Amino acid sequence: MKKERIKKIAIVGPESTGKSTLSPQLAEHYQTIWVPEYAREYCQKLTQPCTWQDEVNMFRGQLALETHLLPKANKLLFCDTTFITVKIWSDRVFGKSPKEVLDELPKHPYDFYLLMNIDLPWEDDPLRDFPNEREYFMDVWHKELKALNARYTVISGTKEMRFQNAVRAIDDFLATGGSS
Repeated sequence: MKKERIKKIAIVGPESTGKSTLSPQLAEHYQTIWVPEYAREYCQKLTQPCTWQDEVNMFRGQLALETHLLPKANKLLFCDTTFITVKIWSDRVFGKSPKEVLDELPKHPYDFYLLMNIDLPWEDDPLRDFPNEREYFMDVWHKELKALNARYTVISGTKEMRFQNAVRAIDDFLATGGSS
């Protein structure tokens, strides 16, 4: 019997939109695992401002973590952000993206994206940098996902509503065959 291909669902969006809250909730609901945001753990260890090399390291770390966890997933793998964030962040902070990231983007597609809306209040966190640029980043996410011809749904509402809306979007995606 052939094993069914794991579908990768990315939870993405600007800072402070509930990605890290929603990812484990969805994994539990669908009885699978999730990939945490590698950059969060990486940045907690930094003692200086993030550099170009740090961005490349975070890209490699996120990709390695996903690759490691993919075989352990049960039909679905939820990814708390993706390395596309490295592209978006690098473009904003450094004015360009690492070539390695740009080259790899089309090689690592996700089957479906949940783009978290900016309608939740900002929550301060020492690892968050742009409380006044959420609209800018939301626009960038739309552009990036469209450039990838990605299938995605915007998830809005309170934290509780986000979970319900995400489950509905995923179930709809799966009901259509779950194809990109």
